[in-house]
Amino acid sequence: MQAMFRSVVFKLTAAYVIIVMAICIVFSIVLYHLAINELHTGIYNQYTRWIDEYKPFGLRSPGNPATELTSRSQHILTELVYLNLMVLVITAIACNILARRTLRPIEQAHEQQKRFTADVSHELRTPLTALKMETEVTLFNPKTSAKELRATLTSNLEEVEHMETLINNLLLLSSMEANKLRTVFIKLDLQEILADAANTVSKLATAKKIKITPKIDSSLVRGDRTALTQLFVILLENAIKYSPDGSKVTVNLTKTRGRTTIDIQDAGRGIPAADIPHIFDRFYRADIARGHSADGTKTQGYGLGLSLAKLIADLHDGEIIISSTAGSGTQASVILPS
Repeated sequence: MQAMFRSVVFKLTAAYVIIVMAICIVFSIVLYHLAINELHTGIYNQYTRWIDEYKPFGLRSPGNPATELTSRSQHILTELVYLNLMVLVITAIACNILARRTLRPIEQAHEQQKRFTADVSHELRTPLTALKMETEVTLFNPKTSAKELRATLTSNLEEVEHMETLINNLLLLSSMEANKLRTVFIKLDLQEILADAANTVSKLATAKKIKITPKIDSSLVRGDRTALTQLFVILLENAIKYSPDGSKVTVNLTKTRGRTTIDIQDAGRGIPAADIPHIFDRFYRADIARGHSADGTKTQGYGLGLSLAKLIADLHDGEIIISSTAGSGTQASVILPS
């Protein structure tokens, strides 16, 4: 692939150079003819003046005008050739740099797509392998009971649900990256959005005996209801997953200078400082921050949640700030224009 990009850079550089040099040569030809015409007029005017005014007094001849014109024309042509060679060298270097800069985003996007495809393949392969192994073990065991069959089917259903979540999130990411949401933005009340998100995660919170304590006033923003609800569901789910049983998740809303800030604070183990710069990367899961819950058990997930949340915030001209200290919980702050 690198060889392909090098070839494209070479071809693009050559195209730029050809265009620039074609323009330079055209200008050089025009300039040469203008200079020769002016030179021709000047030399012959000088010679004519010598014949009319100075020859009768015996003053020295200025020389053969044709020879003088040829000599000076060659000198001008040589200078123009050197100038065009200099332009060629400088243009080749500049165009190569320009071509590399032009293609760099495409190359980076291609590399990102390769990594993304590889990650998706890996993430899908894991549950598919689990499905296959559990099913084979159950089928090939002649003594499998109805209870064991039911447990296998339940486990398989969970894996299918996880894959469905992954695929839905990928489709949502693609849709959002195409910037389709902005066309359906309407005025929304964040109080209602957060209430819907809290209701969505209530089952998970109840299972862990975690209480969500909101301190929310009415606040209007422009956006997409489904996307914003999904954003807060993701943040609340993370807060619940990585908090100890019986703890609290607090939600505060404040308004300052035309911007609304929603802070979601959990009581989990926190995120190590080295992982915070990467938590919005797709498929990134730190061993503590993204891979295990507060009690140390492994959590289900594909590392797409925060990537999706950040993209939703970006599309609403907002931002997400994650602040955390290992062992002291995590605060996710969503800042949106009012």
